[in-house]
Amino acid sequence: MRALVYHGPGQISWDTVADPVIEDPTDAVVRVDATTICGTDLHILNGDLPEVKPGTVLGHEAVGEVMEVGREVHSIARGDQVIVSSVSACGNCPFCRDGMFGQCRGGGGWILGNLINGAQAEFVRVPFADYSTRRPGALALEDAVLLAELLPTAYEIGVRNGHVGPGDVVVVVGAGPVGLAAVITARLYSPRRIIAVDLSSSRLEAAARLGADSCVVPGRLIADLADGPGADVVIEAAGDPESFVLCTRVVRPGGHIANIGTPGKPATLHLEALWRKNVTISTGQVDTSSTPWLLDLVASGRLHISRLVSHTLGLSQMVDAYEVFSHGTSTGALKVVMHRD
Repeated sequence: MRALVYHGPGQISWDTVADPVIEDPTDAVVRVDATTICGTDLHILNGDLPEVKPGTVLGHEAVGEVMEVGREVHSIARGDQVIVSSVSACGNCPFCRDGMFGQCRGGGGWILGNLINGAQAEFVRVPFADYSTRRPGALALEDAVLLAELLPTAYEIGVRNGHVGPGDVVVVVGAGPVGLAAVITARLYSPRRIIAVDLSSSRLEAAARLGADSCVVPGRLIADLADGPGADVVIEAAGDPESFVLCTRVVRPGGHIANIGTPGKPATLHLEALWRKNVTISTGQVDTSSTPWLLDLVASGRLHISRLVSHTLGLSQMVDAYEVFSHGTSTGALKVVMHRD
């Protein structure tokens, strides 16, 4: 098969590699009909995640058709259309039993495109298929693939960890795909105001289209929040150390900072300024335990997410897709989806 292979920092190529096969009885092999690129993939490409070894097929978000299942897979069968979760869950360890699939200690967690070959390929082996796939029903591929990671991450790590509630002022720092998904899912809880912050005018325009009440570059409005009452919830979705510092300035006493972004270098925690503010800071690896609920909301029309997809290409254009996505502020790329050729 053909797949996007990581060869070391700054080096990827669309190569011919061995087809995946069933290795464990809980595996499934899925033909990839649609996949996408995550900001974490860019961190891998930049060399920020040294545990990813050269020769690894990247990617951890996909939708496709089940080609084969192991003898201990019971919830899906050959021919089923499935969402391949970004997180693999053994279903049996203490963390999985608590719904914390991202912390799986039974061989799962975030392993696709990280510790094992991933989903930016024509086929992918899915470990623990009973717990790591979802049927998308009649959803379009572009909607379904966003439920593999993007939407659950924004909701679980941003909105839910941040305790967004009715009447809150919510600031989302970083209006890339996950920040925009946080804007969409925060709306479910009737906040008084959502403020999107970014340096890109095109991304701020996208935030306005998707429901943000104010869309600003860091400036007077943010300074007023920092000097005044502050925001109830601040969601860091940029993965930049300076953005994290901005979040600590903007949050009100007793407020929440929910960190979604994956920083490629250390961020400074100014405890000398924070110690008396009673601030809660949360981090997290997405569990995707919310995927069935979010899927129902999308299917029923309560959540509209298709506008997060800005570009569609063929699988064989994967290297081009990385180029488009990595320069999103100039290309206008939000979520780039690759379909089977």
